[in-house]
Amino acid sequence: MLLRTFVIYALMMTVCALAFHDNTFAVFDLKEQLQWLQINLWELLHQLEYVEPHQRLVVYDEIQHIRTEIQRVIGLLVEHDRSQHPQP
Repeated sequence: MLLRTFVIYALMMTVCALAFHDNTFAVFDLKEQLQWLQINLWELLHQLEYVEPHQRLVVYDEIQHIRTEIQRVIGLLVEHDRSQHPQP
């Protein structure tokens, strides 16, 4: 009985793994990175409300860095999607 349950479980996991994208974990990881970058961006934008004038340039640089990273992650997500759904 235990062997049958294990075989059915293994078969279900295999079917589920094949049903999703080949890069499911990579896409999940990129989406998680994107969420953290968005949270960091919101925090930096909030810092502009109370940061000292001499520190504004540092915050601007950090915002620019986050912006670049967000664009990079979005580009990778689009590449993964295009590889999974090629245009005819």
